[in-house]
Amino acid sequence: METDKSLYRIALTQIKGIGVMHARSLMQATGDEEAIFKEDVRKLEAIPRISRELIREIRDPGVLKRAEEELKFAENNKLRLLFFTDEDYPQQLTQCIDAPILLYFRGNAGLNHPKTLSIVGTRNATRYGEDFCREFIEELADRIPDIQIVSGLAYGIDVCAHRAALKNNLSTVAVLAHGLDRIYPRMHRQTAVEMLQNGALITEFPSGTFPEKYNFLKRNRIVAGMANAVVVIESGEKGGSLSTADIANSYNREVFALPGRVGDKMSVGCNSLIFANKALILQSVDGFISHMRWGTGVKRPLPVQRELFHDLSGQEAVVFEKLRESGPIQINTLAIKINMPVSELSMILFELEMKNIAESQPGGVYRLA
Repeated sequence: METDKSLYRIALTQIKGIGVMHARSLMQATGDEEAIFKEDVRKLEAIPRISRELIREIRDPGVLKRAEEELKFAENNKLRLLFFTDEDYPQQLTQCIDAPILLYFRGNAGLNHPKTLSIVGTRNATRYGEDFCREFIEELADRIPDIQIVSGLAYGIDVCAHRAALKNNLSTVAVLAHGLDRIYPRMHRQTAVEMLQNGALITEFPSGTFPEKYNFLKRNRIVAGMANAVVVIESGEKGGSLSTADIANSYNREVFALPGRVGDKMSVGCNSLIFANKALILQSVDGFISHMRWGTGVKRPLPVQRELFHDLSGQEAVVFEKLRESGPIQINTLAIKINMPVSELSMILFELEMKNIAESQPGGVYRLA
């Protein structure tokens, strides 16, 4: 990206009241980012929904001055700038009316993985929530090795999700509520450093921005918007993760919530989301993958050697091979694929279950054990 383009792109973010919609209108009317700041005032006034007050902001010399300082910071710290028209900008976010114009980026991960999951939850996570988070991500890594985990690097579930992703060699992205001149909370700095190797830190906020409460609410819309789905793991009656779920619903993203026991303080929020039909109940990776229609790739296959099952009959071997090829499959579908009556197939599957080779699941689904 050319330096002059970067300067004007940053300058756009320094103007109060300009979002993606205004930016698009201005660029379409003037030609590009630089022209916005050099265009004749009368032409700017002719652009629909561009007020005189906004034009005064654009013409304020302090805007470019602040942009110059921020550009210098970005260059000195080797930050990338992702403008909303760039291919590397999260394309899921471009569907959101209030998407940020510009993202500051540090790391080496792409932000357009075909499968991106945001995981959020309470800062006061219980052992139940953290254990589920780690186990859920571990199994996701086995089944969907190219999935990317997004969260906010906060205490509790957020940092648990990032660390579980790192442990299982998954790409993970932290969306920050402050500038990239700091890490908050400080005790998560080492995790943030590790994430740069197989992930990224991103923010819409320039350097010098403190992690104030309002910024976390703005951050949540990016967490919700850049993912295919949002998972809420534990939440009190109120909390940022519930706002993230609401935003995700407004963006038509899938929302899942981990249920908890009635009366458990840190499960009230999730139970309420499920009760109000604002989230699907999250019980297993299988159910999640099935609903998302993400298939069942295997990252760390444990190949079943045929010689270990030398006692398989001819028909058992045929069923075994088809289960290995297809992954979890409904018995009627399996019967069609191998051209075998369901009654006969049921007996073979029962024998494979007795040998601990296959296992049954709800809905007449079978898979290798």
